[in-house]
Amino acid sequence: MATAVLPSDAMIGQTFKHYEVEAELGKGGMGVVYRARDTQLGRPVALKVLTPEFTRDEDRKKRFLQEARAASAVNHPAIAPVYEVGEGPEGLFIAMELVEGRTVKALIQARELDLLGGIEVALQVAGGLQKAHEAGIVHRDIKPENVVVTPDGHAKILDFGLAKLLEPTAPATARSADEISHMETLAKTQAGFVLGTLRYMSPEQARGQAIDYRSDIFSLGVVLYEMVTGQLPFSGSTPLDTLHAIAYEETRPVTALRPNIPASLQRVVTRCLRKRAADRYPDARELITDLKAVQREVESGISSKVPLGVRLQEQWTSLRHRTLGEWLLPAGVGVVLLAVVLAMLFGPETEGLPGSLIFFGIVGLFVWRRFRNRRIRLARRAVKKMSRMEEVRLIALDGMRLTVLADRAQARTYVRANAIVDAVNSSMFFGDPFTVVVRDDVSDEEAKALLTGPGILYVRENEPLPPAPPAPNTTSVEQG
Repeated sequence: MATAVLPSDAMIGQTFKHYEVEAELGKGGMGVVYRARDTQLGRPVALKVLTPEFTRDEDRKKRFLQEARAASAVNHPAIAPVYEVGEGPEGLFIAMELVEGRTVKALIQARELDLLGGIEVALQVAGGLQKAHEAGIVHRDIKPENVVVTPDGHAKILDFGLAKLLEPTAPATARSADEISHMETLAKTQAGFVLGTLRYMSPEQARGQAIDYRSDIFSLGVVLYEMVTGQLPFSGSTPLDTLHAIAYEETRPVTALRPNIPASLQRVVTRCLRKRAADRYPDARELITDLKAVQREVESGISSKVPLGVRLQEQWTSLRHRTLGEWLLPAGVGVVLLAVVLAMLFGPETEGLPGSLIFFGIVGLFVWRRFRNRRIRLARRAVKKMSRMEEVRLIALDGMRLTVLADRAQARTYVRANAIVDAVNSSMFFGDPFTVVVRDDVSDEEAKALLTGPGILYVRENEPLPPAPPAPNTTSVEQG
């Protein structure tokens, strides 16, 4: 029996299962998104009610429900969690986290993402994809509209599992062997929805072939290309022309569109956009490694090898997330060091004991000094990077909170500031993490309080001081 569908505006004020619809947030080819409130848990949610044409086929609907429920089990800071998937009076729906912020598409159009901001967003999205891919989930629809940057500068991937509804129900063996015929059919059907999506499709997706996680890597490469150049790598006058370009044409190098882009980023983009899936990054983890290398190069302005100290620190960070078998190397080093210490303390030559104690005393004092100054040292590391942003006026530290004053706080300011603080926090093995607050609405009194306070760590050169209060009038009055 067909499901009666109310007009989208008629849904306002209605209760959909235990979700009270408050407002319409947007409408697309696959359905309508509402702002709603979960009456059971008292939290705001984004409620997506899907268009019936995508859910009429029972086999397709079943596969979508399985995929969406599996995606809801994936937990990562860059993935907007799915709270519930099911059917209500108006059809199939998804309740997910209500993510406040702006889409990457809006940030690109407003030119609010600089080179480092684009790289940081790509890093966060790649991290979320890596987590999903490890769980066997492929997004299938990575595009700027499906990535939101929150007000505190963190990227969130939306709509995991929705693209499963667009997959053909016929098995691969039953499809036409003519790929152009399939592409033409795809271009002519569901044009309103597909037009916004096909520009980010992988070649195998455009041809109607089976896809895996490397399709997401291709789509992320398209998004990265657009973030750093402001242009799409594949575009045609018609949907069919665009699909043909994706499947067969090469892109224009990003270095030819923007002169300040390093060649290393071009190599990353090129590898993401390989036509054959086997020629792309084998997984998002390797992509993240190369993007971090590009990020360091852009920040330093020097194209060189990564310093040994940085390589060792990243290796240690990666060891924290490895299995027991991958701990063999650091464990072996620790055993050797312990053996050396025991030999020095309890060896046959007891006359060497005082010297050993002095040595360990000096080492202990050095370690104690390092831990004593650890907070301010880590804060200065973050400040050194944040001070390179032109819009930053001053930075102050209060406890573990960094306050950044900017001329105009754009999305790239929040993205970069939070990424820098997150990187510093990742090197901390204990203690409270740093937080960062970016402000551009500070009064003269507040700015002066920060400038004269004890926690000031950076002031931009030639930063004008707020006007001082007038001095009290001390002129004597003659008595008549």
